[in-house]
Amino acid sequence: MFSSITPRKLALAAAVVPALFLTGCVSQGAYNKLQQENDELQSANNDLQNKNAQLQSSLTAAQAQIMRLQAAVKYSVNSDLLFKPGGWELSDRGQQTIANIAKILAPQQVSKVVVNGYTDNAPIGAGLRRQGVTSNLILSQKRAESVMQFMIAQGVKPDLVSAVGHGDADPIASNRTAQGRAQNRRVEITTAQPGT
Repeated sequence: MFSSITPRKLALAAAVVPALFLTGCVSQGAYNKLQQENDELQSANNDLQNKNAQLQSSLTAAQAQIMRLQAAVKYSVNSDLLFKPGGWELSDRGQQTIANIAKILAPQQVSKVVVNGYTDNAPIGAGLRRQGVTSNLILSQKRAESVMQFMIAQGVKPDLVSAVGHGDADPIASNRTAQGRAQNRRVEITTAQPGT
């Protein structure tokens, strides 16, 4: 009885019987609806995978930035503690503060040191204008150079130190209050590990 069933007939039956079974269970409309939902889910999945890849890329970039920051050391000192009022010459207290920082940096120095000067956004007064300081950028540069020269006098290697004035750029507080302006008047001394 079974000998009349050929492999070809068996293959045809294997293809037709599930199709007949499925057609009896699910209507074409329901099948199409399920197919559409499946397509939408696959599209949403692809979108999520793309977003995940973008987030991974952003995270990698952020981690690289954090690693660069971890390799650097930053000393931030309020300018009011360093300089005589309305000027760029270091006060006695300022010299003592910078000397203490230089004692840490100078021995066995292999790292580059950058002295960054910042000011608030208050206009330059008449006294400074008479001395040739016509902008906050110039004042911040003179203050950074004053700190740099004193650090060199304290043993920091001249070829491994530089000074940059930023004026009122990059405020760390609001310039609308006296307290905020005082925070913005600062000198930041940054060192980087060798090779960074």
